[in-house]
Amino acid sequence: MSAGWYLRRLSRMAPREIGGRARDAVRRRRWRSSLPDSPGVSGARFTAVLPAGTTAAVPPDAAKRLIAEADRLMAGHAEFFGVVRDDLVDPDWCHDPKTGRRAPWGYAFDVPYRSEDTVGDIKQIWEPSRHQYLTVLAAAYAITGDERYAERVAEHLRSWWAANAPLRGVHWISGIELGIRLLSWVWIRRLLEGWPGAAGLFEDNPVALDQIWHHQRWLAAFPSRGSSANNHVIAEAAGQFAAACAFDWFPSSARWRADALRSLERHLRANTFGSGLNRELATEYHGLVLELGLAAVAEADAAGVPVPAPVRLVLLRMTDALAAVVDNRLRPPRQGDADDGHGLIVDGTGTDRWASLLATGDAVFGRLAWWPEVTGSDVRTPLLAALIRPGAIEVTRPASRPAHFADAGMTVLRGPEEIWCRCDGGPHGFLSIAAHAHADALSVEVRHDGVDVLADPGTYCYHGQPEWRRYFRSTLGHNTLQLDGDDQSVSGGPFLWTRHARSRVLVADTSDESVARWYAEHDGYQGSVHRRRAELTAASRELRIVDEVRGPNRSVRLAFHLGPAITAELVGNRAVLTWTRDGEERSAVLDLPGQLSWQAHRGESDPPLGWYSAGFGRKEPATTLVGTGSTDGTEGFVTVLGFGSQG
Repeated sequence: MSAGWYLRRLSRMAPREIGGRARDAVRRRRWRSSLPDSPGVSGARFTAVLPAGTTAAVPPDAAKRLIAEADRLMAGHAEFFGVVRDDLVDPDWCHDPKTGRRAPWGYAFDVPYRSEDTVGDIKQIWEPSRHQYLTVLAAAYAITGDERYAERVAEHLRSWWAANAPLRGVHWISGIELGIRLLSWVWIRRLLEGWPGAAGLFEDNPVALDQIWHHQRWLAAFPSRGSSANNHVIAEAAGQFAAACAFDWFPSSARWRADALRSLERHLRANTFGSGLNRELATEYHGLVLELGLAAVAEADAAGVPVPAPVRLVLLRMTDALAAVVDNRLRPPRQGDADDGHGLIVDGTGTDRWASLLATGDAVFGRLAWWPEVTGSDVRTPLLAALIRPGAIEVTRPASRPAHFADAGMTVLRGPEEIWCRCDGGPHGFLSIAAHAHADALSVEVRHDGVDVLADPGTYCYHGQPEWRRYFRSTLGHNTLQLDGDDQSVSGGPFLWTRHARSRVLVADTSDESVARWYAEHDGYQGSVHRRRAELTAASRELRIVDEVRGPNRSVRLAFHLGPAITAELVGNRAVLTWTRDGEERSAVLDLPGQLSWQAHRGESDPPLGWYSAGFGRKEPATTLVGTGSTDGTEGFVTVLGFGSQG
């Protein structure tokens, strides 16, 4: 990174964080030449096993998906972030198949992992080494008893341990990677319990013991700090805690366990609004944190370690909040960054992540009457539910489905025919750098029966492609209004915002079944205030959006991003939208502000405009409608999205 970036990053840190990072730097220099041996362990036993009969509770269709995925992995096939791989029979742990580059060897903290020219795409290298594909293979063994799966897991773990000595290479740089990897190892050992070679792979294997000890020593020494204490620190604490519970074999295990539990409690509370939504306002990280928290509680209960009541309470609130915001197809909002990160994977392709979390929430906490029905099945829920002790939590849960989350600034308007609209009037991300935020103040996201109509385009990438990173987190890249070609918030780097737009919800009224209303403003454009009203009327099945700008005359761009399934015919300031859902033709009409000149954009690259990213590393062309003009002489820009009657 440039010197300017370091100065901007430093400016967002408090003195305590600066001091902590300085101590970390000293420790890294000292560790370069001083790598201690792990303590000797004798008589270690693994006792955190699944209760008898647990795997018999896995639904047959979920088991079928899992085994199909395991067989693909056995053949060497996998896909990570849109890149299809066929080298998983004998992987090169430092090779990036996307760029063809191989990360350099050496002292971990010397590896320039942010440089794609030197290392390759770091996400492509790191992801297989989270070993979550090995938890899938281990789960397949647990269900089928087929030792081929267990033997492949053992081969790959031994290969990884041999190729990645402690503090050497790219896999010893980031704490979130170490934390998730430890959690995977715990579950691999648990799922291989019936295999005769399990003890020889783990507790009776000096190499495994050395790796587990050094992973925990690293996490104890280098926690994410201050402005970086987001989902990363929760993954670090959850992995450390899980390993210290399940692999309780070292002199420091009790201290690591206690420290990790304190960190987990503190940061779960800090990362979560009182309403239950994640403070990063990035939905996929809500899912990641919830998965990590549930996995940590499972380890505590399996080991008989008391869990502070606030931990379970936060997870309960997160689960209720998730149930509240999903649409009728159980899809949550697409908000903020998303990198397809999971805490624990034991399911096959095609398993609905959000349905799985709600199913686990039902099993652990009990569903409320207003929760949406979960029709899918998964492997993870019966495994977690077998370990987590049920028990009443002293809290008043919502009596009806919440629609407005005041602390998070999120409002969900719901209409007939499964019309769903998310309105964003919340804070610009979490902590001083708001790392995973997008410049999306007052944006709206609209779906009809689960289909993206006015879509949040997603994330696509983090490192290596700065022009695409800028676009997908920009104001123009969202369904909101841009003034003078500027973003509402000011970016100082790919995970750094140096000025944050402040939003305020003025009205959020969903009490009237005939009309749901939302009204909010933000101050991101210095010298001007952008206000937006949204009204969803049940009888007419219309969403009416009014944008107002208070301040001097300025140029305007108003963008509406359509989902990839939507075909648009734009004539003047009217767009006819059509799509197919379950074999049925559907349509809507988008009447756009007449004061602006409208143009459709699709799949443009210079500069980027008209794209949709369904998942990290993947993008596809989609239509974006952009109106240009100025604020001069207008009292407001009116947009009406009408769904009409469905025949």
